[in-house]
Amino acid sequence: MRTVVVTDPPRADIRDAERLGEYGVATVHEALGRVGYLGPQIRPAWAGARVGGTAVTVLCWPGDNLMIHVAVEQCRPGDVLVVATASPSSDGLFGELFATALARRGVRGVVLGTGVRDVAQLREMGFPAWSRAVSAQGTVKATPGCVNVPVVLGGQTIHPGDVVVADDDGALVVPRSDVPRALTAARARVDKEDATRAAFRGGELGLDRYGLRAKLADLGIEYVPYDEYGRGEP
Repeated sequence: MRTVVVTDPPRADIRDAERLGEYGVATVHEALGRVGYLGPQIRPAWAGARVGGTAVTVLCWPGDNLMIHVAVEQCRPGDVLVVATASPSSDGLFGELFATALARRGVRGVVLGTGVRDVAQLREMGFPAWSRAVSAQGTVKATPGCVNVPVVLGGQTIHPGDVVVADDDGALVVPRSDVPRALTAARARVDKEDATRAAFRGGELGLDRYGLRAKLADLGIEYVPYDEYGRGEP
């Protein structure tokens, strides 16, 4: 593996990243055809955080956070730090001191394929973090890795400059080239859901709005009166 720090990669427009963050993970994921989700194992360290930002990627050795220190220098306002390891690790690679340094640089949050610690302090600071685990296990600073190269989290490849969206539902990556489509599709989905919400409040059933009654018949689902069902009749 070539150990490199790639400087000044192209980034998605930060305003577009912010807008995708406002739409949220579930909406953007559905709008794009259910792609880009990092999986249910990536969870927020504290509830209520929501971000949309541009990825600065880090590849660390398990149990070693040297390259996160290196990556801090490469971060700009509006970025989200994305940390992966060369093999699985749940050690607490990130905590309150890193968050302090990143907040000073305008970084919006961190998404880790490893563990996070100092959760109470992160919550008090209001610094958003998503991770695979919460772990007090400490780390060393000894092994070279990479900054701003493609990394894989939850089966998704994340390139530097891609948009990362994260909230209580988890985290999602939108490739930089796909951001315009994501914005258009997310807006359309929000409009559709607004109309459906209004219909449900008015008493319409999902069975009718989504045209599901014919599907029930095709699937062989029958409506049977209770008394008839209780007699065991076919």
